[in-house]
Amino acid sequence: MIKNISIGRFFPGESLIHKLDPRLKLYFIFLFILSIFFIKSFLVFIPITILIFSIMKIAKLPFLMVLKGLKGIFYIVIATVILNLVLTPGEVLFRFWIITVTVEGLKLSIFMSVRIILLVIGTSLLTLTTSPIVLTDALEYVMKPLEKIKFPSHSVAMMMTIALRFIPTILEEMDKIMKAQTSRGADFESGNIIERAKGLIPLLVPLFVNALKRADELAIAMEARCYRGGNGRTRMNVLKYNKKDYIAMIFITIFFALVIASRYFVNILLLN
Repeated sequence: MIKNISIGRFFPGESLIHKLDPRLKLYFIFLFILSIFFIKSFLVFIPITILIFSIMKIAKLPFLMVLKGLKGIFYIVIATVILNLVLTPGEVLFRFWIITVTVEGLKLSIFMSVRIILLVIGTSLLTLTTSPIVLTDALEYVMKPLEKIKFPSHSVAMMMTIALRFIPTILEEMDKIMKAQTSRGADFESGNIIERAKGLIPLLVPLFVNALKRADELAIAMEARCYRGGNGRTRMNVLKYNKKDYIAMIFITIFFALVIASRYFVNILLLN
């Protein structure tokens, strides 16, 4: 499961999606997340899904790699389904002991599960198609207006990017430690919840030690290269919008505007 998590990973490529301005990708993610929470009909998920898989196709991302990344949220989806099935009132579908499942609960559980899955896949496209350095520049550019109120936009952008970059590194480290501890007789799977939690101690202690060690090494490396933040920093590649970026911006703006507007169309249809 650890190897299948796609958030934070960068998949190199020369596709149109990879070459788009990273600021445009941040704009896409913002509209995407906003529109996902505005959707009230299952039918609106269809064009969103088609758009996501079209982006994956154009970017030449392995479908299995992206879909396997959903294994990391398996328990979150299951918990969402169970809670919505049990706690949502409405027309009774069936009863089992003290548990009552309603038609509305079943619909809502499926709806919320699809929403979570699309959110994870959609947002993972940002890190899969954007290198950490370019993403840092884009985040700094977006937060630059906040510098007027003494907000350290460069430092925050750098920290966010390093955190994203270290997600796969830490997960790989966890996988290695888990295999090493398993070969020494550690058991992470059997027993009740308390026993499993205690069994994680031999995993978490070396993981935190290694993470702190990596952070210290990174700090020393940055200091050795005379890193002093964004003051006076120049860039080899300056971010510039081109014709393809403007065309893509117009398309996604219209697309997500229609998705958000669909919420109000659904309300009008329901009232009629």
